Amino acid sequence: MTATPQESTGSVPAPPPGCPAHGLSTEGLARLYGPEAEDNATALYEKLRAEHGGVAPVLVQGDVPAWLVLGYRENLDVTRNPTRFARDSRLWREAREGRVAIDNPLLPITMWQPMCAFLDGEEHKRLRSAVTDTMKRMDRRGIRRYVTRYAGQLIDDFAERGRADLVEDFAGVLPMLVMTKLVGMADSYGPQLLAAARDMVKASETAIASNAFIVDTLRTLVAAKKETPGDDFASWLIGHESHLTDDELVEHLRLVLIAAYSTTANLIANTLHMVLTDRRFRGSLAGGHMTLPDALEQVLWDAPPFTAVYGRWATGDTELAGHRIKEGDMLVLGLAAGNTDPAIRPDLAMPVHGNRSHLAFSGGPHECPGQDIGRAIADTGIDALLARLPDVRLAVDETELRWRTSLLSRDLIALPVEFTPMDPAVVGNAKAAHTEPAPSSDRLPAVIDEPAPPVRTARPSWWQALVRWVKGA
Repeated sequence: MTATPQESTGSVPAPPPGCPAHGLSTEGLARLYGPEAEDNATALYEKLRAEHGGVAPVLVQGDVPAWLVLGYRENLDVTRNPTRFARDSRLWREAREGRVAIDNPLLPITMWQPMCAFLDGEEHKRLRSAVTDTMKRMDRRGIRRYVTRYAGQLIDDFAERGRADLVEDFAGVLPMLVMTKLVGMADSYGPQLLAAARDMVKASETAIASNAFIVDTLRTLVAAKKETPGDDFASWLIGHESHLTDDELVEHLRLVLIAAYSTTANLIANTLHMVLTDRRFRGSLAGGHMTLPDALEQVLWDAPPFTAVYGRWATGDTELAGHRIKEGDMLVLGLAAGNTDPAIRPDLAMPVHGNRSHLAFSGGPHECPGQDIGRAIADTGIDALLARLPDVRLAVDETELRWRTSLLSRDLIALPVEFTPMDPAVVGNAKAAHTEPAPSSDRLPAVIDEPAPPVRTARPSWWQALVRWVKGA
């Protein structure tokens, strides 16, 4: 079975029924968006697995046909074979032939850009090596000191109240504060970049302006670090032997910043949710049978930060799990579905202590290079929270918790908790300690203290390129 063009949506009229360009009918294909996918994605995955096996024909946003990779081994096959399944979205036949509407929400995350995430081969190696080599220079102990400092500041803000929303007040804030410092910016940038990143992730009406603000901020950072380098991620990336251009520097700094924020915030929230709602989990953690790093790996299996990745594109006609894939077809990596594949996890209730072979960070040449930094932020932050608030508990019935399903993830909207309020004097002493500079280290970032640039409302250059790409100009 072959995925085929949609009939009615897109930037050009669809071909009439029976036209050779029409391919097989899309009638009856399941949608990866809408009520069924959003209300119970796990049930949808299992239904598709039963009907089609390791790969299933589906419809993505705009009723554009694609393939959902459900099997664990099939996901690895796709990610590890870039010659068959490339990251270059310029291969996407549906977009090339004008069957993807200009307002399709997939475009901002699939449009080709000159960065390692959309390249394969030697150019991918050049750009990725700059990122990975730079990450290797980062001091893990220094990262944990920053996490402890910022986690303490966040906890100080609500410790006296005896209640908090651990998504809004903690998980959704901590990663951006840490990453802002690590890339080489002042603390004052953190709240502004956090607001812009949240706006982008929600794909709101102002998401384009928020992206422009982030890009402008990073251009300011690159210019400052070229004049006065420091011991920080941005300076090391600028000085890497790959000699990235200014545009490449900005794009890769943006990639690292946003990816680290979104995935780590989700990982922290999901882990806290499991700690607070699963008695077996909390008991194992408290009883010493499960370390916090082990708990994180369990969550990465059961509730990965990214449930799916769009996508890979077939470089030619091929076959996968018994299905004929045509040149230019899009494949969606089903990371959450692959993690629950019965072929590798026949009993999902069994814990997977210390097993890092999950798909949470994808695989192959494009496997997430910053996963260890994300783990360090998550386990250090959660450890600090549980140490300060040992009796923290859910403030509502678990059935009242709500989730938001997006293109790439399933996000906990709020996690209201309550705990014994801390003594104001104790909190005051903690605040004094947490406002002191972090311990010095030759490998900790220097910062710039210039005011953040104002948000621009003009559409960035990548948006203009997107318009030209979709229109075929």
